[in-house]
Amino acid sequence: MATESEKEEIVEPSTASIEAEIDASAPARTLWGDAWKRLRKNKLAMFGAVWIILMIIVALTADLWVPQTLGSPTEADSTTMTQESRLPPSFEHPFGTDTLGRDVLCRVIYGARISLAVGVLATAISTVIGLIMGALAAYYGGIWDTIIMRLADIFLAFPYTLFVIAMLAVIGSGIQNVFIAIGILGWPSIARVFRSAILSVKENDYVDAARAMGASDFRIIARHIFPNSVASIVVYATMNIGGAILTESALSYLGMGVVPPDPSWGIMIQDGQTYLATQPWLMLMPGLAILTTVLAFTLLGDGLRDALDVKMKDA
Repeated sequence: MATESEKEEIVEPSTASIEAEIDASAPARTLWGDAWKRLRKNKLAMFGAVWIILMIIVALTADLWVPQTLGSPTEADSTTMTQESRLPPSFEHPFGTDTLGRDVLCRVIYGARISLAVGVLATAISTVIGLIMGALAAYYGGIWDTIIMRLADIFLAFPYTLFVIAMLAVIGSGIQNVFIAIGILGWPSIARVFRSAILSVKENDYVDAARAMGASDFRIIARHIFPNSVASIVVYATMNIGGAILTESALSYLGMGVVPPDPSWGIMIQDGQTYLATQPWLMLMPGLAILTTVLAFTLLGDGLRDALDVKMKDA
């Protein structure tokens, strides 16, 4: 049996020490980890993410299986044009055929490759320009802020689609010029969003501490301000991809985007509008492709906005 002195040495662990040990053993929580947990609970956002991933996989692997099963998306011979022109959807042609006898599903798949490429590249260009302009305007302020924001107002004063059409009329049509025009003219909105995000964090204590320690402006922006402001840009850029896809489809429909015979959802809608009453699948299928893809990016962006909101707490 333990003596009285040995009993006095036995100390029951306190509740505070137990909680401290539990907290120390728990994995560290991060903004992106918490955002992923909240995003997984958003069924609509996850549906949008799954659809986007599926579209990317199908578009990237199209060369491996589409030509062998559905035929070429651009070429057509005289036999195909006469015997398989405007066939309704069937087991052999799930989306039907167009006026030249080409499989509509095949052209929708290859059109997805063009639309996704334009959406991502155009958004990347506008995001880079917008981040630079927004950072200069918010961090330095003064004359920099005035010049950049007034320049953004000038860009935003013009109707966006008409502005893109005017630029394409100068530099010419084609897939490369399309994403360049969309990217260059899309920076003002991103610059405004990033400027607002920087203004909300640049006066925090950790920024003042970095400045007092002699950190350069570039280091302060890259290491302290940008990581704490990037959440809003991720959300806006995700939604902006859908808008760029919609703009590219509109330009192709007007004949100023992708050059035929390359497949584009906008060109397919233009070709099928004449036969809307008799062969509606020629417009319906590419139209549904545009609808579902843009909706998927919108749902994902909306889910990211809620997931990256630091004010939200897990239930």
